[in-house]
Amino acid sequence: MNEDRSIPRHIAIIMDGNGRWAKERGLPRREGHRAGAESVRECVEACKQLGVEYLTLYAFSSENWNRPAAEVTALMALLEKFLEEKSSELMKQNVRLKAIGHLDRLPDRTRRKLDKAIERTSGNTSLTLVLALSYGAREEIVEAARSLAADAVAGKIDPAKIDNASFAARLYTAEIPDPDLLVRTSGELRVSNFLLWQISYAEIVIFKKFWPDFRQEDLREAAQEYARRHRRFGGL
Repeated sequence: MNEDRSIPRHIAIIMDGNGRWAKERGLPRREGHRAGAESVRECVEACKQLGVEYLTLYAFSSENWNRPAAEVTALMALLEKFLEEKSSELMKQNVRLKAIGHLDRLPDRTRRKLDKAIERTSGNTSLTLVLALSYGAREEIVEAARSLAADAVAGKIDPAKIDNASFAARLYTAEIPDPDLLVRTSGELRVSNFLLWQISYAEIVIFKKFWPDFRQEDLREAAQEYARRHRRFGGL
């Protein structure tokens, strides 16, 4: 564990602006998503250099299933390509891959490739890369509440003893520390149903540039801004 408190232990990123980046260049939206893959590589490298332990990327939201079928298909194909091409690189960099979300909604082939990459990298220790796929924070919270309610009805737990820790243990991120820093690209000022419980005390840094233009120096700039802030967690 990195003991330097000026370095965020966990960075979460809302990777926004792929479509607008492509539109500005007269390209199909899928080209924006494809260009964004290089930004992922840059961020992984920067996190490793800084000593960040967890990097969570909002790769595909539960609402993204409502996009045109052709775009969803292209996104799944890009995810498969990323998993195929980057697994060896993740192994070389000692990066562990994890995923959170409604993974059962992914196409069978995509899920198989994801599971294979997760298993292959499970022993790596330098950085944990978490992909939020088919993810929605409200759904996550409802599922956690439903799980606790079922156990209470069955007499397995005392409802009066449910606390923050027992609730957090039912979330997808039960084994992952809460983000210290939330980064969003494209200049939008919203959290878009992303890690609503987990980012309660996260510092937030917004970049106007679109995700495909995000580079290592930008992530370092966000980390430097984080280091300048005094985290009070509701206190003085």
